[in-house]
Amino acid sequence: MTHAENQGFNTRAIHAGQTPDPTTGAVIPPLYQTTTFAQDGIGQLRNGYEYGRGTNPTRDSLQTQLAALEGATHGFSFSSGLAAEDSLIRALLAPGDRIVMGNDVYGGTYRLIDRVLSQWGISNAAVDMSDLDAVRAAIAADNTRMVWVETPSNPMMKITDIAAIATIAHDAGAILVVDNTFATPYLQQPLSFGADVVVHSTTKYIGGHSDASGGAVITSNEEIAEKVGFVQFAVGAVSAPMEAWLTTRGLKTLGVRMDRHSANARAIAGWLQGRPEVEQVFYPGLADHPGHDLAASQMKDFGGMISVSFTGGEAAARAVAESTHVFTLAESLGGIESLMNYPSAMTHASVAGTELAVPENLIRLSVGIEDVEDLIGDLEQAFSTL
Repeated sequence: MTHAENQGFNTRAIHAGQTPDPTTGAVIPPLYQTTTFAQDGIGQLRNGYEYGRGTNPTRDSLQTQLAALEGATHGFSFSSGLAAEDSLIRALLAPGDRIVMGNDVYGGTYRLIDRVLSQWGISNAAVDMSDLDAVRAAIAADNTRMVWVETPSNPMMKITDIAAIATIAHDAGAILVVDNTFATPYLQQPLSFGADVVVHSTTKYIGGHSDASGGAVITSNEEIAEKVGFVQFAVGAVSAPMEAWLTTRGLKTLGVRMDRHSANARAIAGWLQGRPEVEQVFYPGLADHPGHDLAASQMKDFGGMISVSFTGGEAAARAVAESTHVFTLAESLGGIESLMNYPSAMTHASVAGTELAVPENLIRLSVGIEDVEDLIGDLEQAFSTL
């Protein structure tokens, strides 16, 4: 191992891919807001830089960061999480292949696989990833080439045993992909449990400030990396320089932010458990969560995402979602500000009427890093409207 590989997470977050500018000594590498690069002669490129779709120093820095924080050798940055997922799937699969995915994956992932890629001959099956026998049976079907896991899942906060699924997938000759958006590399590193590929919507916690869209594919498998890199270049759904620069800036504080997100969410989950309006709290940090022990073994902490269902049904959930002042009613998650989402009509509307449909009495909280007393007070006044 190199010295850098032995460094702690926060040190790597700040320094990986961030060598001071050799020309001026600028501690923060400059933003290379350019689409093309001067050549010293035909085919004589300076440090390999030719055209922005293929390479850009700002994007390269981010990709180095991403790989370092997941303990990987290769990182690829894209214009969105779904662009990353689409590029990964098209890089590795062919018409006739099949994806087995969790039965509560993000609605956008399901829509991409079921409605877009199905037109190109990619089939899919959804299964409860906590039922290993069901997973084994689903993966055993012909032409299963990829297994897709979210843990914690969005929005039901289910926990999947990454190592167990990796063994089942590999025994069947399939690739395991883990969407690590909710946990982030600070709290969980799926490659260390046997996953082949990690994907992120870097729009969320990695960027962390709700101001830069992006996605990532991260792996240590050389063959996978070569194929993903080719599609990244050939299709071109890359992150723009400014988006990459903002994502790098956000990523440097990921560790300290996740500590605060987790602490705030833990306090709010405990408060929610004591409320008569609440039917169930979905947060893996709670001792009675069915995946608590497994999450504790895979994750450093339990993150900032909570889902909660209401005894008053859909009407109660909608009323609370529309009555907060500190929590903002909005799609997305993972920013420093707290957001509230009504998944069945917002982020997961695309799976309405399917087996992936989200309960109508459920809201999802992305707990930010504000003062937790203010967040609880906001929820308390919203609950008072019921």
